[in-house]
Amino acid sequence: MIRKFLHRIFSFGSTESVVADPAFRIISCEQHGIPRNRISSGSLKVALALQQAGYSAYVVGGAVRDLLLGLKPKDYDVATNATPEEVRAVFRHSRIIGRRFRLVHVISKGEIVEVSTFRGKMADDLVETEDVQANTDATGRLLHDNVFGSQEEDVRRRDFTINALFYDPATEEILDYLDGFEDVMAKRLRIIGEPEQRYREDPVRMLRAVRLSAKLGIQIDDRTAAPIGDLAPLLLNVPPARLFDEMLKLLFSGHALAAVIDLRARGLHHGLLPMLDVILEQPLGERFISLVLKNTDERVRQDKPVSPGFLFAALLWHEVLAVWDTHLKASEKMIPALHRAMGDVLATQRSRLAIPRRHDGIIYDIWSMQPRFQARSGRKPFRLLEHPHFPAAYDFMLLRCKSGEVDQELGQWWQIFKNTDNAAREAMLLQEAPAKRRRKRRRSSKLAGEKIESANQEIS
Repeated sequence: MIRKFLHRIFSFGSTESVVADPAFRIISCEQHGIPRNRISSGSLKVALALQQAGYSAYVVGGAVRDLLLGLKPKDYDVATNATPEEVRAVFRHSRIIGRRFRLVHVISKGEIVEVSTFRGKMADDLVETEDVQANTDATGRLLHDNVFGSQEEDVRRRDFTINALFYDPATEEILDYLDGFEDVMAKRLRIIGEPEQRYREDPVRMLRAVRLSAKLGIQIDDRTAAPIGDLAPLLLNVPPARLFDEMLKLLFSGHALAAVIDLRARGLHHGLLPMLDVILEQPLGERFISLVLKNTDERVRQDKPVSPGFLFAALLWHEVLAVWDTHLKASEKMIPALHRAMGDVLATQRSRLAIPRRHDGIIYDIWSMQPRFQARSGRKPFRLLEHPHFPAAYDFMLLRCKSGEVDQELGQWWQIFKNTDNAAREAMLLQEAPAKRRRKRRRSSKLAGEKIESANQEIS
């Protein structure tokens, strides 16, 4: 009875029409080596529930690719022929999201599984009509993508062949329409369709190609790479919020340094971030950025927390220095000039990258605290220690020391001051005080001592 039940569950959704379809190749579990117990329990439950409800459903995209490469997927996506409303009807704990293409987020076994409906051909795949102009802008970028279609159409709407593999958890088979399995095995990144058209439809695909190449250690196919340099200006037409999301994925990929260098080599850096314009051109800027990205990569690989605010403060710092210097040369006072420079740089970046304002607080604090590390007298160092963003500003200052931007002695002094007790801190500040001030403080201390001794004698 149990055997019959399991056979009924895991053979559901494996139809004759799918098996007989010559448009794709079926790769067995013996060939690809991914049994269903390696799929997350949440996505497994979602896919099988949709199949049991009478729909086609597969685990797709990066999860299948990563499993084939021996990596642990960060998340799992499911593709189905059910519409968002039909998916929503199957799962009580779900919600429909998105404008450009509607998706369903299903909460299953503590994880959020993203379910998408098979996409169909857009008007630009058919004939030139008024609908084409409605679906694309003047550069060919898709504006609307809410067209549903067949499974094969969905495959051809995806970006790269390695992301176009369909894993059926019922049969443990992979359906491969475009030789994506061979590309994964060969560690080759190949775009689906005509490269220039696909980049025009979505210029972010150029950034994604660089990110995946660096993250997965794979080579971009020559035909896929060829148009990137010429089409780089299309990124100026991407909405800033979407550009920010893609850059964040790249910078937090664990391979940001390699990706940034590749971005510049392919001409994708201009206008994204000032640091991408100056890296490998300004010695101090290059070393500082390299240290920051290397530090971020190490933290990501060790599953340590990373702060977008800290990272963008670091990436934009040398642009702040340049603008600050311009204001100082215009005879502005030092601190007001710094604050004006900070505002100018963030405003410029926000027009292109849409850095969320929730990060402004830590970015401004890290920048504005840097000159305060130079003040090592009075109560200023104690007040700096009490600042809620002191740890981030302190780490930032140490990176500046390590890059050679400021003297290493400053970092060493603060490292000792931060980790010692108040008595030792007072002694350190006394040593930093000018000689005249030290003599005055010694005289004051001597008078205070004499008064205490006199008071003790009177009490006796």
